[in-house]
Amino acid sequence: MELGSILHFLQDKTILVTGATGFLAKVLLEKILRVQPNVKQLYLLLRAADAKSASHRLHNEIIGKDLFRVLKEKLGANFNSFVSKKLTLVPGDISREDLGLEDSILREEIYNQTDVIVNLAATTNFDERYDISLGLNTFGVKYVINFAKKCTKLEVLVHVSTAYVCGEVEEGLILEKPFHLGDSLNGVSGLDINAEQKVVCDKLSELRQLGATENEIKEVMKDLGITRAKLYGWPNTYVFTKAMGEMLVEQLKGNLSVVIIRPTIVTSTFKDPFPGWAEGVRTIDSLALAYGKGKLTCFLGDLKAIVDAIPADMVVNAILVAMVAHANHPSDDVIYHVGSSVRKPLRYSNLQDYGLRYFTAKPWINKDGRPVKVGKVTVLSNMDSFRRYMFIRYLLVLKGLELANTAFCRYFQGTYLNLNRKIQIVMRLVDLYRPYLFFKA
Repeated sequence: MELGSILHFLQDKTILVTGATGFLAKVLLEKILRVQPNVKQLYLLLRAADAKSASHRLHNEIIGKDLFRVLKEKLGANFNSFVSKKLTLVPGDISREDLGLEDSILREEIYNQTDVIVNLAATTNFDERYDISLGLNTFGVKYVINFAKKCTKLEVLVHVSTAYVCGEVEEGLILEKPFHLGDSLNGVSGLDINAEQKVVCDKLSELRQLGATENEIKEVMKDLGITRAKLYGWPNTYVFTKAMGEMLVEQLKGNLSVVIIRPTIVTSTFKDPFPGWAEGVRTIDSLALAYGKGKLTCFLGDLKAIVDAIPADMVVNAILVAMVAHANHPSDDVIYHVGSSVRKPLRYSNLQDYGLRYFTAKPWINKDGRPVKVGKVTVLSNMDSFRRYMFIRYLLVLKGLELANTAFCRYFQGTYLNLNRKIQIVMRLVDLYRPYLFFKA
């Protein structure tokens, strides 16, 4: 699609963006404001107690970021007035009816003015509390669609999901298969979204009656999400609740023009507004950072496994193209996978080679001002080799420390508990990320 078609579509459009402080949302906002300054209005839905705190989040978490550097240079002294004119802050919460909009005048204004909705609100933590993940990733979709149906001018709703709703796939090409109510990945019947909500409510009620602490409730809710996900064939709470969100899209969309975008692993920008912008340490970034600092001594994963990474600006481009292509065209099951593995498959072996070459040429400088020397890491190609590694390197030490702690009247209790906690964290992380460390599809 030609850029001119996209610019023409965006002109004089009013767009509601949920999850406005998120990584992808910021890249989307910057792109629209930079390439089409004649966009009419961008409503930014974000969690905030009031307008003042919403304004604080806008400046600290969105336009204050280096991402907007190019736009600031382009507009100069006019940047603040331009942003004030184009952006309208909407304090709200997608896990509530009417998206939590308590300002009835603003709510009616959005109903009457909005042309496009882009739903980017989500929690992406693999083991998020089940009540939170269900509220945002699943029922949040329901409330967004109900809200969209009240928007009298709406041309299209773009819902951003994840390509990994497919679960654990060993090989082959993954097609854009839609999800319907009751679907599971392992053939287990009986998945009922409303029943899942009841499971959460009942468990929370039980815990509170027992006088559980907030930390205890948090841990139980995290475990509950993983348990419910695995019951129906999904590896973690995130992809399970995102899949159920897609089920609600299918059930509730009616005559709306809806597009589902499923990106793979979203990484830093490739080109727009400049290469390499990311926020925090994300997915692959954490591996690269640990390796560069010399802290990644071993790696669990199949070196032939595919790391399907896609730059954030490419995902945003896909959102914009889908928005234009499907405006005012209600149809069944419009789903796009946005990834790189079909044309340019990246494998963990490539990552290892790239990392070695990069950090050899441009080493990390440690706190003492010395370059960190890197080499090839030990590769643990299956779970059995990982368990052996953990047993020899850490579990034997832990067992010895436990015996010494008992013999010396709990003198080593603090050290023992600290090491045990770290081992448990590693084992949980491995369990969460294992499906993606051996992903070949």
